[in-house]
Amino acid sequence: MFTGLIEEVGRFVRIEMTGAAGILTVAAAIPHDEVALGDSIAVNGVCLTLTQKGSGTLGFDVSPETIARSALRRMKNGSPVNLERALPLSGRLDGHIVSGHVDCVATISARREVSGNVLFSFRMAPEHLRYVAAKGSVAVDGISLTVNAVTEDGFSVNIIPHTAAETTLRYGQIGDLVNIETDILAKYVERLLTGRGEAKSPGISLELLAKSGFM
Repeated sequence: MFTGLIEEVGRFVRIEMTGAAGILTVAAAIPHDEVALGDSIAVNGVCLTLTQKGSGTLGFDVSPETIARSALRRMKNGSPVNLERALPLSGRLDGHIVSGHVDCVATISARREVSGNVLFSFRMAPEHLRYVAAKGSVAVDGISLTVNAVTEDGFSVNIIPHTAAETTLRYGQIGDLVNIETDILAKYVERLLTGRGEAKSPGISLELLAKSGFM
């Protein structure tokens, strides 16, 4: 589990494809003695398992599912990437609960500066936008952000100077692709209420509540 508070901005080195899967390499300043093979590290919001350590670089195996759902394959050599190590049990949850499981890719549709802040708008598919709510939380390239507003085809956020300086969003331009992870709590609530994805589950209904003695 992660918090969405970025620890370091590294650099994309390459992704070597082997069929539908690949090996991702990033340049990072994280001390090698502070990470071990098998550790989970979020790279632009994608939870990956550390499988290689080189001189100033970290390597990760990337599954076909991750390649298909994220923007990692479209990155260019030298592109900045947000890095966050997994939250230790003794750590503080200062952002929000981020699993590192990317739901979809969104596109930056607008960017403007207001009083030193940067307002971003993102366009994304409606089947994922349903889990985004105004004043709720969303992870954009692994960054924990508060949603300002939601429209029919996307949402907007306000980036304060500190967040812009410490993450890749300072480089974000209209047309760029970003990884999106919606609030995991919203997905669980929907699943419990509707039985979505459960062939044998009728979900929760007024009839069920009455039969169970709640009405």
